[in-house]
Amino acid sequence: MTIQTVTHLNFRGNAQDALTFYHSVFGGHKTCVTYKDAHAVANPDEADQVMWGQVVSADGFRIMAYDVPSARSWNAGEIPVFVSVRGDNAEALTRYWDALSEGAAIVQPLGPFSYTPLYGMLKDRFGVTWVLDLAVQYAPG
Repeated sequence: MTIQTVTHLNFRGNAQDALTFYHSVFGGHKTCVTYKDAHAVANPDEADQVMWGQVVSADGFRIMAYDVPSARSWNAGEIPVFVSVRGDNAEALTRYWDALSEGAAIVQPLGPFSYTPLYGMLKDRFGVTWVLDLAVQYAPG
């Protein structure tokens, strides 16, 4: 199994600008999926905000970011980063999820999500927010 931990930055409405900036600094490829692209619009005012985005460069730099929906509480700097665990093996990710879930607050149960067959988010018993997902090639549609 291949697994990566990736810094996942949290914004409120300016993830696209941040990813564009990081792309200008590090180069590589920028991907941004809006809530509209993913058919996951909960608030029409946020349809064009980033549900998932990343910058990946040939030299190994990788960063992910999204716009926290207004339905979730968010204070700049309070939870500015998630630990994102991306892998290509659903069974292994599920084992990690099960272990991390002990004593955790589940934010999004592990299961199918709009852009991947496996996604979940939790805040572990130490207050660290984790996102686990199955890495798949994104195809708009």
